Amino acid sequence: MKIEKIKLYEDREDVLLTAYILDDSPEMLKGGLRPAVVICPGGGYFSCSDREAEPVAMAFASMGYHAFVLKYSTYGMDAFINHFADMKSRPHCQNPNPMKEVGMAFKIVKENAEGWKVDKNRVAVCGFSAGAHNAAMYSTNWFKEVITNGEDEELYKPAACILGYCLSDYIYMKDHNTDKAFFDASNLSFFGSKDVSDEQLKEASPALNVTEKNPPTFLWATSEDSLVPVQHTLRMAHALADCKVPFEVHIFENGPHALSVASQASACAKNQIYPDVAKWVSLAEAWLLKRFALNLPDSFSYAELGI
Repeated sequence: MKIEKIKLYEDREDVLLTAYILDDSPEMLKGGLRPAVVICPGGGYFSCSDREAEPVAMAFASMGYHAFVLKYSTYGMDAFINHFADMKSRPHCQNPNPMKEVGMAFKIVKENAEGWKVDKNRVAVCGFSAGAHNAAMYSTNWFKEVITNGEDEELYKPAACILGYCLSDYIYMKDHNTDKAFFDASNLSFFGSKDVSDEQLKEASPALNVTEKNPPTFLWATSEDSLVPVQHTLRMAHALADCKVPFEVHIFENGPHALSVASQASACAKNQIYPDVAKWVSLAEAWLLKRFALNLPDSFSYAELGI
């Protein structure tokens, strides 16, 4: 595996695309192309969680896909350190910048497809929590001028979308949030203000803006999630169904917010290990095989290796 780190802005270290490129081999694809997944970790638009970065990339790499982790613009960890006190607007991390950076990542992946041996027609976007919101925003807006800047849409088109415990409906969240201080601070990070109009909230709600151009989508969440209630996942699934976009949804009975791959690979404590929830990885793999199966021959013979 080759690992490369690519800055999206020359003068910034915080917005970074980390590429996990599987090595080519004469025993496997022999120069063939692999699908890829661009991963957006969560973190409330304050940070990008390491728990939802490399462990997720390794899960997709184990499926045979190249993986790319995007650390998009966020407010910064100082908001947590200061307990949200004295937060001020920071334009670099406000909507639509995080979503535009997903587009920048897609462009980098597709423009380097030949050297990295990426199938540029099969690049998915995946996200968790706020990163899932970012991925869902991208899936809903990838073809618009705000992303493409007038360039060929194919550079930006996602072939699939995978959303873990996604925040999808800010209008719903306005009346049903369970941690007002956290979401006021998150709103300041993402919108630039704690007082956000319903029009702004609707524009930033993927579940309220789904169209037939959304890619096939895999969603999962837990019914016990108290930070981003499961209704967000259900609302997104309902919107996809209304637009006849192919989707699959899995709701696990137990488990808190932010479980990532829900195994010791991503856990920092035993209470983040949920074997039932960890099944989302294999379920997503089975779902992706319908669209991302590698181009393999029907059979193998050792004679091909001269044995």
